[in-house]
Amino acid sequence: MSSSVPCTIYRLLSTEYDLTSSEDEFLHFENPYQILIATILSAQTTDRTVNLVTKDLFARYPDPVSLSTARQQDVEKIIHRTGFYRAKSRNIIAAAQVLVNLYGGEVPDEINKLIELPGVGRKTANIVVHHAFDRADGIAVDTHVGRLSGRLGLSDESNPDRIEQDLLKLFPKKIWGDINGLFILHGRKVCRARKPSCSCCVLSSLCRYAALNTLQ
Repeated sequence: MSSSVPCTIYRLLSTEYDLTSSEDEFLHFENPYQILIATILSAQTTDRTVNLVTKDLFARYPDPVSLSTARQQDVEKIIHRTGFYRAKSRNIIAAAQVLVNLYGGEVPDEINKLIELPGVGRKTANIVVHHAFDRADGIAVDTHVGRLSGRLGLSDESNPDRIEQDLLKLFPKKIWGDINGLFILHGRKVCRARKPSCSCCVLSSLCRYAALNTLQ
């Protein structure tokens, strides 16, 4: 792959989507604690669903201290619709307890510390660092990022951590923070898992998947 292709992909997607006006497309939060908890809850569900439950969750548990002493049954009732609610309840309560006991109730801003929290992997840690601390130390790889990376020929890996490593080598660090959001928007609107709209995709001329399907 030519070294210019990743930058062209970024340029085309940046022209197509305005991340500064797309807040409603993503998780709502006001502080590092909220984006941490919301991102943990977002596993296997939509951001829209998470935004619905976090209104009540953060009203009742506005900080790590209050969540750290919550009863799991009470949290489960609030987040039930996000799915996997028992595991998620355990994780966010346990994560809050670690924040209180080890970090004085503050969310750490380092990837290696964040991934030690219950329910937090590299994807969540990358999202928290980028959105809470305005710093990109990696690229968050969710289902959309993984799917587009494979279709575009940016990575042939299936493991999210390995996909991330491939992407980090291809894209300049100064745009790492935007890749997740741009790929998510494109994955939701055009490059969907089923029936992607290749005919109206701005990346079709650069896309391995589009080329293969055009030949069929």
